[in-house]
Amino acid sequence: MEVAANAKPPVCRIMDYSKYKFEKNKKEKEARKKQRQHQVDIKEIKFRPKIEEHDYNVKLKHIRRFLTDGDKVKIIIRYRGREIMFLDSGTELLNKISVDVEDLGTMEKKPEILGKQQMIIIAPKAAK
Repeated sequence: MEVAANAKPPVCRIMDYSKYKFEKNKKEKEARKKQRQHQVDIKEIKFRPKIEEHDYNVKLKHIRRFLTDGDKVKIIIRYRGREIMFLDSGTELLNKISVDVEDLGTMEKKPEILGKQQMIIIAPKAAK
């Protein structure tokens, strides 16, 4: 194997090719593993406009855990039937969630309505 081609005379090393190939594959595998660890996922949590306090706290705990793990969170409020007429209750809920997790994340997308559901995306704050 050639180590330094520009040197005079060129520097070469005698080595076992299978060992070299094994080490190269090992380094590539480690690099892929590190790249996979830093990949950000989008987790999804679904709410209803009329949610009880305990259920809200449980889902809020999940959101907090996802944000501390470094994942983005998509929060969806699903409306059924005539609930779609009362969008303000869902908007209030989304604002309450964003206020409750503002120490861990920031709102990436403002509340938007898609069909019979309303959603926001919260991204984790950058580590200092």
